[in-house]
Amino acid sequence: MTRIALVTVALALLVPASANANPYLPPAGKTFAGVTGGYETEAFARLTGSHPSVFQFFGGWNQTTAYMFEGAQEARSRLMIHLPTVRGTTEQITPRGIATGRGDVYLVKLTKRIADYGAVTYIRLMSEMDGHWNAYCAYTATGRSKGPAYSTKMFRRAWQRTVLVIRGGPIAALNAKLRRLHMPPVDNGGHDLPEPAVSFLWVPQVAGAPDTRANSPQAYWPGGRYVDWVGTDFYSRFPNWGGLERFYRGKPWAHKPFAFAEWAIWGADNPSFAQRLFAWSRSHRRVRMLLYNQGKPGGVFRLDNYPRSRRVLRHELRAKRFALPPEPGTPDP
Repeated sequence: MTRIALVTVALALLVPASANANPYLPPAGKTFAGVTGGYETEAFARLTGSHPSVFQFFGGWNQTTAYMFEGAQEARSRLMIHLPTVRGTTEQITPRGIATGRGDVYLVKLTKRIADYGAVTYIRLMSEMDGHWNAYCAYTATGRSKGPAYSTKMFRRAWQRTVLVIRGGPIAALNAKLRRLHMPPVDNGGHDLPEPAVSFLWVPQVAGAPDTRANSPQAYWPGGRYVDWVGTDFYSRFPNWGGLERFYRGKPWAHKPFAFAEWAIWGADNPSFAQRLFAWSRSHRRVRMLLYNQGKPGGVFRLDNYPRSRRVLRHELRAKRFALPPEPGTPDP
């Protein structure tokens, strides 16, 4: 048995199974700092002097996930998967398709894969849903509806079904929950589903694009029982601080832990932006996760391009509040 397989077995014994909401937070008073994009964490760790606690991969519907689980294990980081409805640039399923059970085979397969992995896994489901460029957004750039299969109602139902299936548990209880939501049952041959250690992040933009009431973040809110974290993506090129503050204090989710699921320096070295972001996160205590989007080698977000901002990160990430995930052999807090 390989070292990675041994680690997986050990973690499987230590992480409690749960079909209920669990954000899997860092220890009290701590914050996870991690990295998004690419296939390795060594460059980020070398440039910042910080081991990433969370490693996020951009996935795809029906896409293989083996390299993601292996990559997170090798990096000794918790895994996050961004799960959209496309694979590459090709749409695989609509929100209505998910809500009506057409994606159940894939969701059941993913549930089992996460359970076999055995360690905490975060799922950033259909992120930036209020951005017209995403297939699952309800509106075009001009504000025109994409049709009933993409409505905000169908998005909310697709989200709810995805969360219920991947949280798993006894099939009778799962189907009873779906029946109460007026959705068809999961056909799994009568077999129960495993209950992986999984946590879901709801990550819109702080304001819709187009910025209309119908396309606001609130229109896509699926309900607190189906969301473990709330967060957003924030870049130096588009620093909407006022919108960020309003979003953070949004009434339906004001009690949820908060994550910057993507943040990065973009276009010009901007150490003041990095300093302000860290200061903002310190003063807003629900911020428990910040993931820098490094992209792929040679990309516009790479810290090699921004030496002054890189020095800010190197300084800030030395703070005691940034916690590592539990080492193999240590149970979660």
